[in-house]
Amino acid sequence: MVDLKSQYEKLRDEINTGIQEVIEAAAFINGPAVKHFQTDLEQYLGVKHVIPCANGTDALQVSMMALGLEPGDEVITVSFTFIATAEVIALLHLTPVLVDCDPRTFNIDPDAIRKAITPKTKAIVPVHLFGQCAPMEEILAIAEEYGLYVIEDACQAIGADYRFSDGRVKKAGTMSDVGCTSFFPSKNLGCYGDGGAIFTDNDELAALLTVVVNHGMTVRYYHDYIGVNSRLDSIQAAVLRAKLKHLDAYAAARREAADFYDREFAANPHLTTPLRAPFSSHVFHQYTLLTDGIDRAGLQQYLASKDIPAMIYYPVPLHLQKAYQDPRYSEGDFPVTEDLARRVISLPMHTELDEEQLKYITSSVLEFIHNEKA
Repeated sequence: MVDLKSQYEKLRDEINTGIQEVIEAAAFINGPAVKHFQTDLEQYLGVKHVIPCANGTDALQVSMMALGLEPGDEVITVSFTFIATAEVIALLHLTPVLVDCDPRTFNIDPDAIRKAITPKTKAIVPVHLFGQCAPMEEILAIAEEYGLYVIEDACQAIGADYRFSDGRVKKAGTMSDVGCTSFFPSKNLGCYGDGGAIFTDNDELAALLTVVVNHGMTVRYYHDYIGVNSRLDSIQAAVLRAKLKHLDAYAAARREAADFYDREFAANPHLTTPLRAPFSSHVFHQYTLLTDGIDRAGLQQYLASKDIPAMIYYPVPLHLQKAYQDPRYSEGDFPVTEDLARRVISLPMHTELDEEQLKYITSSVLEFIHNEKA
């Protein structure tokens, strides 16, 4: 699904130099490499504060801790997402309130958010799924109307642009109270281990986030807050700093691959290509098709037989996961989410795809459909 080795080969000298500098300085935790990457990412995103942390899940958890959410508070998020989004809500003894999504963008449905709000609601967590921003203008308006926090889960969409109706353009993760991202190796901007970051323009919140990620310390060995140990190590920061310079080029390469897929599949009645919303650029963390009237499992197996990986993101919605069983929800409550879970399939999507590979992938998909329908 990703080709990190080929990507590394192109950046070998930049990455190796950065890692070697960290080793020679022996500044492995909160060293200069972390500070440099932090500054570079702030400039790239156009945000006042980037707070590096250990991973994207921690970024979400720390954000909720710093915003002062308390046990029993309700947090609205979408059922069609990776488990981490709801996991941290449950870990903090908050109440996850799940809602349905838009059938074409796969992102959270603002109308569903509005219907789910109660007097206990304190925050909304929109997920910018698969590389495209959720409809943030509507979400932010709802949050302002009801006095709610908004925490963007931008773990799959770093670098995506959101266009507001007044012409303003903001990067994914920078539009709300706080944004979160992951630097897991397979992400569009990925390190060589775990990593994450939190974004905010709020000075006071940034100061608190910085304290919470470091054991709640305001001064060394003086702990004014309950905190966690969540740091981005210097070697990972060096890798990310080298790759950040190429992030826009990576997004362009992914869009070119997506364009190829779109052209090849456009005329096939059994496949629906991803919608590109008019308000958001798409950085294609995943290229996800909707199948119609074909054997999805059979397609996945056929592609595997031809050494083509294909993944199902996500086969079981959050409201149907065993760990998150809740009497408030049952099968059938979120028809769009459940339909997507039955029909989606994601094809290889990364910066190193060439035309020969793309032709092989697309011809194999179409060959399976032709054979099945013959």
